[in-house]
Amino acid sequence: MSIQPARQLHFDFFEPLPVVLEVSTAPLSSDAGLLPIRQFDERIGLTGQFAAALNDPRDPELTEHSFAEMVRMRIYGILADYEDQNDHDTLRCDPVFKLIAGRSPRGAELASQPTLSRFENAIDIASLKQLRDVFIDQFIASFAMPPRHLTLDVDAVDDPAHGAQQLVLFHGYFEQYQYFPLVITCADNDQVVMLSLRHGSAHAALGADDDLEYLTGRLRQVWPNVHIHVRGDAGCGMPWMYQVCERLAIDYTFGLSANPVLQRQTEAMLAEAVRRFDQTRVPQRLFTGFWYRAGTWPQPRWVIAKVEANAQGTNRRFIVSNRLGARAWIEPTYDDYALRGESENRNKELKRDLAMDRLSDHRFKANYFRLYLHAAALNLIVRLRREMADPPPVEGPLPPEALTGAARQRYQRLRRQRDPLGEGQPWTWRTLLIKVAATVVVSTRRVLVLLSGSWPHLAYYRHVSEHVTARPAVAHVWTG
Repeated sequence: MSIQPARQLHFDFFEPLPVVLEVSTAPLSSDAGLLPIRQFDERIGLTGQFAAALNDPRDPELTEHSFAEMVRMRIYGILADYEDQNDHDTLRCDPVFKLIAGRSPRGAELASQPTLSRFENAIDIASLKQLRDVFIDQFIASFAMPPRHLTLDVDAVDDPAHGAQQLVLFHGYFEQYQYFPLVITCADNDQVVMLSLRHGSAHAALGADDDLEYLTGRLRQVWPNVHIHVRGDAGCGMPWMYQVCERLAIDYTFGLSANPVLQRQTEAMLAEAVRRFDQTRVPQRLFTGFWYRAGTWPQPRWVIAKVEANAQGTNRRFIVSNRLGARAWIEPTYDDYALRGESENRNKELKRDLAMDRLSDHRFKANYFRLYLHAAALNLIVRLRREMADPPPVEGPLPPEALTGAARQRYQRLRRQRDPLGEGQPWTWRTLLIKVAATVVVSTRRVLVLLSGSWPHLAYYRHVSEHVTARPAVAHVWTG
C-alpha cells in the first residue's frame, strides 16, 4: 500500500485555533458499512453461488485473482457507488475491500482495472445461462415456506448508451441510442428474478414469453401448486404474452393501448365523469368492463376501462385480464394492476442508485454480465432491507396496503421516520450504513475494525450487524 506524503495543511476559518490536516499512516477505509452486508451475503450465499456458476478458462497454477474475489469487488463496489472498473485501481488497496474479497488487509493488492476488464470479457454464454439459474435458485431459497401465490412484474427498461458498444441501437420512442433490458421482478419480495439484455431497438416484449415460460417451469418444479399472476404495461401486453399465459395457466393483467373501438366504447362513461366533475368539482374515477376482441385475437378477452375527470383534464386507460375475479371486482382489479408501479421503483433503483446504465464494455456478452452484477447488488440490498424492516403498527382495523388518501400518507410518513432502513433506497443505505470511516488493524489473533463512537448512525450499524451475525446460514452449492 502506498502512503501519500504527510505534509500538513492549515485552515484558518476557526478563529480560536488553527485547523491542521495531515495524512494518517493507519489503514483506513471509508466503506466499512459493507462488512455487515458481506456477512449477510455469507449467510445467503449469493456471491459465492454467483461466482461458482462462472466458467473459468484460466490455468489454476497461474491464477492470482479468483473469479469469486473479482465478483465481490465489482458487486460491493457497485453498492458503495464505485460502478466503474477504473475505481478499483485505488480500491484494490482498501483494507475493507480486501476483507470482502477474502484477502488479509495486509495481503497483496486486489485485481486492477485491466484484470477486471479481462475478467468481464471472459464470461461465456454458458456462464450467462447458469447465472439465470442462480438468480432463480436464490429467489426460491429466499422463501421460508412455499408460497401459495406469486405476482411477477415484467418490464422493459431503457438503458441509454454513450459509446460504440455492440448492439447499441437507436430507439425511436426513447429517441436515444441504448440497450433495452427486460426485467422480471417479484412483487411479493421485491427481488429481481430474471433479466435479459437486448439490443437497443428491440420490441418491449421481445423474448418475454420465452423468459416467462422458462421461469414458470423452474418455479413449478419446486412449487407445483403455486398460483402465478403476471403484470405488465401495454408494451409487454402483446398477443404472444396472452397466449403463453393462457397455455401455462397463468393469470395475467396487461395494459392495453387505446384505439378507436375502445374509445367509442367508453365515450358515454367519459362524458358522465366530466358531468359529475363539473357539478361537484370533485375528481371522478369511473370503471367499466366488457368483452373485446381485437382483429388479431383468436377469441374475446375481458377488458377493464378507467376514465378520470379532474382539474387537469380527462384520462382513459385500459387493461386486459383473465383473472377470475376481474369480472366481479373491476375497480380492485385495476388498482392491483396499478401497484406494479412499485416494481418499477425497483427498476429505478437498479438504474439510478446502482448505475445499471454503466454497461460500457465493448462486447455485448461482457455488458450482459455487467447487468447481472448490478442486479445481484440490488438483490443483496433488497433482501437485507426486507429482513431489517420494522414498520410501525397501523391505527385501526385495516392493514397498511388497504389504507388510502390521507391515512395512507400519514402512515407512509411515519414509516419513513421510524424505519429508514426498511424503507430506504440504496442511496439511503449508503448514507446511513455503508459510507463510514474505520481503521482496520490486523494482529495475530484478529482483524479489528475501529469505528467512531460519535458517528450519528452507529445504532443502525449495530442493529444490522447483530441481525446478520445471528442469522442462520443457508447452504447453497452450485452444481452446474
